[in-house]
Amino acid sequence: MKSAKEIAIEAKILERLKNFPVCNELVKFLLANDELQEMQDYANNVSIKRLGYNDHGPVHMRQVTANSIKMMKILNDSGIKTSLEEEEIGTFEDSLCGVVLAGLMHDLGMMIGRQGHEDMSVILALPLIDKAMAEIFPDNMHKRVIIKSLAVEAIVGHMSSKKIHSLEAGVMLIADGCDMTKGRARIPLALNHTPQVGDIHKYSANAITHVGIHHGENKPIKIDVEMSADVGFFQIEEVLFSKINASPAKPFIELYAGVTGQERKRYL
Repeated sequence: MKSAKEIAIEAKILERLKNFPVCNELVKFLLANDELQEMQDYANNVSIKRLGYNDHGPVHMRQVTANSIKMMKILNDSGIKTSLEEEEIGTFEDSLCGVVLAGLMHDLGMMIGRQGHEDMSVILALPLIDKAMAEIFPDNMHKRVIIKSLAVEAIVGHMSSKKIHSLEAGVMLIADGCDMTKGRARIPLALNHTPQVGDIHKYSANAITHVGIHHGENKPIKIDVEMSADVGFFQIEEVLFSKINASPAKPFIELYAGVTGQERKRYL
């Protein structure tokens, strides 16, 4: 059964896609897929209970999808073309479809383990992507190919360990890094009391109180991170900033971060 948090983020996703009927239909098809839900749930079980990591399950994958859509729409509003548009082989909505597929499936590989999970995610996601593409674009092989390829690039590139080239994959990479608020660390911190390697990620994420994604002042997208303690800067500098640096979308990003009540530090 889906949690209240999952349902709330799904509503946000569908609201952001209300003017994109094909992508909206794709999301509804994916969210109704029981197998995808079971895979997301199991990935989270392995991540939190077996490995002691932060949330990598249905809430996280939905939040990354919501972040990605918001960033894509801001770029579109700012007149920035996606890679498919720039290359004149697809539409903005095609690009959205690729990003949505990746967002909802990028961490399925956590079902297997942490190491190389982005590659495992592709293996596990491909049958679901093929099923979705056949449902939404039954008579358009061109769209099935380009959207599937974008999704795979975004999935394998979401750890910034592999070079990515499309704006779409770059947006997904940053959107993944933006999901770092304290809610992601709440369960693993409650379950694990013995100090472990990697705890700094949980404690730093627990200090992040809010991540805002807005229209920027000097660049299209402004990311504003608020934290309760200085330890949150680790999450900014070691996780989010490294992802932005590796992203083709970096030229369009402003990044600010700071402790509540103090002046924000500008990174980009």
